[in-house]
Amino acid sequence: MKTVQMTLDDALVDEVDAVVKKLHTTRSAFARKALRDAMANIRMKQQEEKHKAGYQRNPVQASEFGAWESEQQWSE
Repeated sequence: MKTVQMTLDDALVDEVDAVVKKLHTTRSAFARKALRDAMANIRMKQQEEKHKAGYQRNPVQASEFGAWESEQQWSE
């Protein structure tokens, strides 16, 4: 693990301090989780963009999923 120095606005530090106190955690643990969550969000958006680009290059054909229609069961 590395120690990283960050510059934050005073108001943000105050807000984080209030939250970590309620969560019984530390600034560092809170920041690690927030950064992990942000990175996961970025990876998800990148995957979505890749999928979108793929479907734009190769659009779904009208009959592509037709073979499965008879297998569908819809509850009422």
